[in-house]
Amino acid sequence: MRWMKTHREIPIIFGYAVFLIYSFAMGFDPGKRMGEELLYFTLEMAKILPPAFILIGLFEVWVKKETIEKYLGSGAGLRGHIGAILLAGTTVGGIYIAFPVAHSLYKKGADIGVIFTYIAASAICRVPMTIFEASFLGIKFSLIRLGVSIPLVIFTSIILGRYLSARGYKIEEG
Repeated sequence: MRWMKTHREIPIIFGYAVFLIYSFAMGFDPGKRMGEELLYFTLEMAKILPPAFILIGLFEVWVKKETIEKYLGSGAGLRGHIGAILLAGTTVGGIYIAFPVAHSLYKKGADIGVIFTYIAASAICRVPMTIFEASFLGIKFSLIRLGVSIPLVIFTSIILGRYLSARGYKIEEG
């Protein structure tokens, strides 16, 4: 039973698979719908993730640590946060891609506060999302939302980054 302590998710995944098989065999519509949505989501992620991870790998190899430290490191100040927002605005794939990129930035010497700005901005400042939002809710709404969100993201990221840095926080490699 030792494997149960390290692989707790296996019974849940197995139960879910049994539920989906039962749903399709017995015509249980909510279960069938769940299976169809799972398949759709899996196919969408299969389109986005491989190219994104290839780009992250290229970023790891091509971008020098000194460059990240200079523009996004602890000495970058507000410029680093703005750079993180610009980088996040062009990130495709949302949070699924933002966290691996953030980890890569951290390994290359980016300031922890700048990384928080990048993660938050990748959730709220992506260019395609903002264009889509503006087409439905109007440009004025989008500009107000960004005008309120971006300063708050920068402010909270700076505060959180300073708090964690003062306590010697480090992300463990595992």
